[in-house]
Amino acid sequence: MASGNRHSSHNVPEFLDAPADAEDLLSEDDQEVAGELLEEDEDVAEEDEEGVVDPAAQPDQQSMPPAPPPGLKEISPLASWTVSSSKPGCGVAALRAPNTALFWQSDGPQPHLLNIHFFKLVEIVGMRVYLNFDLDESYTPTLIRFAAGTGYNDLQEFSTLQKQQPNGWLEVDFEDVGEVEPADGDDDEMKDDSEEEKENTRRLPVLRCMLVQVRICENHQNGKDTHLRGLQLFARDSSKMQERMDAGVSAMPATAGAERMRKKKIFEVPAWATVPSLR
Repeated sequence: MASGNRHSSHNVPEFLDAPADAEDLLSEDDQEVAGELLEEDEDVAEEDEEGVVDPAAQPDQQSMPPAPPPGLKEISPLASWTVSSSKPGCGVAALRAPNTALFWQSDGPQPHLLNIHFFKLVEIVGMRVYLNFDLDESYTPTLIRFAAGTGYNDLQEFSTLQKQQPNGWLEVDFEDVGEVEPADGDDDEMKDDSEEEKENTRRLPVLRCMLVQVRICENHQNGKDTHLRGLQLFARDSSKMQERMDAGVSAMPATAGAERMRKKKIFEVPAWATVPSLR
């Protein structure tokens, strides 16, 4: 018992009771270096948790795609996109990102296929792709074929794009699409509108389909894999015309077409429909 009491009566030194803080044992310069290392470790830990940082989060102004042509709206986000092959990190997500610094890179035999599936029948009136020979060189497509249909069984080729050293956004030729329809508002009442209105309501070929297939058949210098940095599909934008119709003829510009519509009085309510009468 006595020996136990003697052991318990020993005093523990204060420096063992309360260990000193690590910062107190470092000089000011060493503390700054340690702080920078801790910040780097925290950044690495955040990237490990969130995955690879997406460079498309803040694209610069030059890599942003241009606005749709006048009178058209982009319908690319309405579709489901699939590719025949891709390198890790260079798949559909990179192609669909609003940043031409990113790209889809194939990883398989030619032709390399990009399938754009819509869930219902759409009317496409414009299409463009972004290629960059200066950056991609042998990965740059030089021959692209475009086909469309309601499914894989009835695909029909409607256009071909062939360039040796393409750079920038390239319009897909719709000359062989066939049927031509007027855009919204291109009627007799709009014939006397301004030149800008006529341009916005120009007659456009309409490609009706549910599936668009992009076939990259050849690359520069017989390259195997390919880079495609952007692709957009457009339909007619009827929102402006609808707004004008909702506002009524009185809100239309003072043109001869609008004057003819006012004379027709198609927006006036007849008196018999508003004034009750007793019989």
